Amino acid sequence: MADFKTDIEIARAATKKPIMEIGEKLGIPSEHLLPYGHDKAKVSAEYIKQVQGNADGRLILVTAINPTPAGEGKTTTTVGLGDGLNRIGKKAVVCIREASLGPNFGIKGGAAGGGYAQVVPMEDMNLHFTGDFHAITTAHNLLSALIDNHIYWGNELGIDIRRVAWRRVMDMNDRALRGIVSSLGGVANGFPRETGFDITVASEVMAILCLSTDLKDLERRLGDIIVAYRRDKSPVFARDLKADGAMAVLLKDAVQPNLVQTLENNPAFVHGGPFANIAHGCNSVVATTTALKIADYVVTEAGFGADLGAEKFFDIKCRKAGLKPAAAVIVATVRALKMNGGVKKDELGAENVAAVKKGCANLGRHIENVKQFGVPAVVAINHFHSDTDAEIQAVKDFVASMGEEAILCKHWAQGSAGIEELANKVVSLAESGASQFAPLYPDDMKLFDKIDTVVKRIYRGSEAIADKSVRDQLHQWEEQGYGHLPVCMAKTQYSFSTDPNLRGAPTGHVVPVREVRLSAGAGFVVAICGEIMTMPGLPKSPSSERIFLNDQGQIEGLF
Repeated sequence: MADFKTDIEIARAATKKPIMEIGEKLGIPSEHLLPYGHDKAKVSAEYIKQVQGNADGRLILVTAINPTPAGEGKTTTTVGLGDGLNRIGKKAVVCIREASLGPNFGIKGGAAGGGYAQVVPMEDMNLHFTGDFHAITTAHNLLSALIDNHIYWGNELGIDIRRVAWRRVMDMNDRALRGIVSSLGGVANGFPRETGFDITVASEVMAILCLSTDLKDLERRLGDIIVAYRRDKSPVFARDLKADGAMAVLLKDAVQPNLVQTLENNPAFVHGGPFANIAHGCNSVVATTTALKIADYVVTEAGFGADLGAEKFFDIKCRKAGLKPAAAVIVATVRALKMNGGVKKDELGAENVAAVKKGCANLGRHIENVKQFGVPAVVAINHFHSDTDAEIQAVKDFVASMGEEAILCKHWAQGSAGIEELANKVVSLAESGASQFAPLYPDDMKLFDKIDTVVKRIYRGSEAIADKSVRDQLHQWEEQGYGHLPVCMAKTQYSFSTDPNLRGAPTGHVVPVREVRLSAGAGFVVAICGEIMTMPGLPKSPSSERIFLNDQGQIEGLF
């Protein structure tokens, strides 16, 4: 059966149109598309300025239950829904994030969708694409080099080398670099100090690129980055090192959205890539707002489950960019619900309605949470061939008991034809005007109270706890004028708690805040909770072991 081709086989067999034709669908003149080969292009800053006066289309968020090794297919559903909306006559654009090399060669895989709901070129998107991540990595590490260079040449700014806050980054999982000592080897190499690496998608430069509105805003935000503190604890900014101009130069192309296409030749913007468990997990503001100016519907996703991605989409991205989502789709699979109900991965093939019902508690929590933001929601059951009618009905009945609707979607196997019902439902929700979107907390709430609000209202924990040093740091930032910023929770994606093994819908757990980091340029405070790492490691058997070039020179093993 064709349905059982691998994602890469399906993508390779796709009939792609020249990217200029995809731009024509959206009314983008060819002179405003900067091509990278025949099948991808960047949209010019000049064109983006030209369309700012247009009315906005409707914004649809796709989120999901907590991820499991069984898979949820959130990106697949995002792409499928975009195709489905185009199928029923709507002018729709998909807006998703770019893939990080870390998970591609690690365990999670790529970020282009799957089956017959994919964005292409899949191989390029999951590898170097248009070079955005390399530009972000280079801009970030230029700032790192300038800090150490400034200290070496006399430290005119009075940086306390014990309080350098800016680490280095690379776009790869490498646990050996989490904590390092730099500048060893004598006087010529500078002053030794403890530092470390994060993965590029956790970089504040990534967050800044994704939250900036244009090049000028980008440069201002880069200048606002706090790189270190003096002995009196006053901050040292990137602009103090005269780094912002050169960093903006390195990012001048990366800030422009990338236009590609789905398997059904519909337009997709793929731009930016912050992880949702350690960063804010959303496609760039430039891509989303541009799409809203040139389409009736924009379908975007937020990373991982709604407790992370959707919360940050609403509380950070929508707050900062003035976005008002019209509806949300919560993706679930029978398989993942069974895992949340206690079934082991190797036993998922057997029917287990009781486990589905038990696992629905996780789905129910996410439905309640999305509705807290005033956004109407529908559940998409992403279909797997092993699902039974009784299991599917159990999910539909549970969702109906919460006053909402669950719709079975077969886009993985059938493309847009398998998701028409969901597309029609999304249109009716969006056009009903039912959305009364509002963020979870006000700007003027104290920083620790914002963290505690997310813990209690979204995670259903009893409280957030933190050492006095963490609370003192938050108070100090409030005194420096950063108290109005939203919080970005860095937490495991697998559970509402900080214990990745605690599935389902736990309540009453304590959420420990281990560390806080101020992203003054991006405009949020990161709260690192539990054992979450900002530099992941590779698994015992990484995906890279199964990625190779075949005899025809084609890539195998990417997924």
